[in-house]
Amino acid sequence: MAAPLLQAEIDINAPVGKVWELVSDLKNMPQWSPQCRAMKAFGPLRAGARTINLNRRKFLFWPTTSRITEFVPEKKLAFRVNENNTVWSYELEPTASGTRLVETRHAENGVKPVSTLLVNAAMGGVPNFERELLEGMNETLARIKAAAER
Repeated sequence: MAAPLLQAEIDINAPVGKVWELVSDLKNMPQWSPQCRAMKAFGPLRAGARTINLNRRKFLFWPTTSRITEFVPEKKLAFRVNENNTVWSYELEPTASGTRLVETRHAENGVKPVSTLLVNAAMGGVPNFERELLEGMNETLARIKAAAER
């Protein structure tokens, strides 16, 4: 069963190039995301590149790995988290006043059962965790907006 699509968007008063520079610099992901503590790409940033990530929720820390599935400069960055099969993406679209940035988490083939089990056991259940993820996505976009408009 597919997991619900989680999506947040924000309009940023800055050019696409500036927003892309912030979004595509993965080592800065901890500045934006309230859950990500580290994200490191191996090799040049492109489709197929691998990353290792460290996430945190309160007192829980857990590593993940991912593979970049789409890398279209100034348009889209997407990666699949290997441990749970979710795809996270950032899409940029020019607007009259700058850039619309959309962050999405989808799992069209569902989240891996082991991930669901762990979320239910350690993170208060899937609905609660997904609500928290959506709040984090909105916080992430607000932080990127603030940095881009500085």
